[in-house]
Amino acid sequence: MNTSLAAQLIALGLDGLSVKDPEPGSLDMPSTDAMHHCVRAAWDEILSLFVDTPLERPAEDLAWGFVNIFHKAAEKQERRLDDATDQIRLLIVDSDSSEIGTSNLEDAIDKARAAEDAMQAFETMREQAAMLYNAETTHSWRPYSGGRNAPGVTSAMVEGRAYLKARADTKRAQALPAGTPVVFSGGRITIPEADARTFADDLFRTLDRVHDRVGDMVLVHGGDSKGIDRFAAGWAERHKIPQVVFGLDPKLGKRAGFRRNEQMLSLNPRYVIAYPGNGVLERLVIDAKARRISVVDRRGPLGTPPAQVAAKAAA
Repeated sequence: MNTSLAAQLIALGLDGLSVKDPEPGSLDMPSTDAMHHCVRAAWDEILSLFVDTPLERPAEDLAWGFVNIFHKAAEKQERRLDDATDQIRLLIVDSDSSEIGTSNLEDAIDKARAAEDAMQAFETMREQAAMLYNAETTHSWRPYSGGRNAPGVTSAMVEGRAYLKARADTKRAQALPAGTPVVFSGGRITIPEADARTFADDLFRTLDRVHDRVGDMVLVHGGDSKGIDRFAAGWAERHKIPQVVFGLDPKLGKRAGFRRNEQMLSLNPRYVIAYPGNGVLERLVIDAKARRISVVDRRGPLGTPPAQVAAKAAA
């Protein structure tokens, strides 16, 4: 997680350092309103081209890439910021209190602040684009790897392993979500197009009911962009619910899914919400019940409770 440059400077005892005024003619960052307006205008212009054409269905991939443009730009500025702050630390170690040393330090801080401003601007545009993506697709946007976090994003999506490490170190960063974990799990199932809306609405109602019981809910899931997880992630983003995502570790091979189960249950969730899936999900339910964790079981057809299906069959 990033700590703001201001906080880092305070920690280094440099909060009182006089930084040089910007050079004449330097440009101001666009306003937040201007960034939001520009992103929305570009989004509407591009997506409207595909409405009622054969390109409408694959347009979701293009929409994902539109958000990713800003994400990659923010990552690049984040690397610049990291390099600049490393340089600041080196200059402090080598400081000789001379005028040249102080000037070099001021230059490094200027570069770091410029990188931080640019990073935050691209993050602002990414979050606006991600909101439009969510509204268009009902899915939460997330990168192929890593997490997505930005100042002021209530529904921050945090990579699971980083979250566990922060807990283990007893140093929960400010951006890490605090609250009561609720695990959501489901596989990649085929839903008939005629039933898709009913399935999604029922899933959202299930999440609403659990949220009513757990007001400080943190949604924990696998982040599968092609599975049922994407519905839950989209719901969480719309409701400003923090998320912790446990992706599969490819180095573990067939063991990866079971290891993810262990990591998610190690958070001692209040509930496990289970939708249809494979044997790994079945093991998650068994292990959750063994730990006396309440299971909201929706593993019946189209996300219905299995007990309800059995009762109808017996009637």
